[in-house]
Amino acid sequence: QVQLVESGGGLVQAGGSLRLSCAASGRFFSIISMGYYRLAPGKQRELVATITSGGSTNYAASVKGRFTISRDNAKNTMYLQMNSLNTEDTAIYYCTVSVVVGTPSRNLDYWGQGTQVTVSS
Repeated sequence: QVQLVESGGGLVQAGGSLRLSCAASGRFFSIISMGYYRLAPGKQRELVATITSGGSTNYAASVKGRFTISRDNAKNTMYLQMNSLNTEDTAIYYCTVSVVVGTPSRNLDYWGQGTQVTVSS
């Protein structure tokens, strides 16, 4: 079993910044990739950013240039630095991790509990 603990959400004014973190723990051999999705009221779930074990990143067009995803492999922790926030960024942000588990090994995906980000105008 893998546990994901998210932190860093909150309320911020437009133009402000927040940093989210997601720490993975439990029984797994390695982390393949980590990422954030978000879900806003009345909208579909949206991929925000992902990062692989090798450090390759991918961003949604809507956040590129404003958000930066990073990870500390030693701590199995991912960070999402969010700058120049606007009201369209208001959503619940979920972290997800793809890990290798078991013998024989297989890949499994896990999700965090979500953290609320609210940007006021």
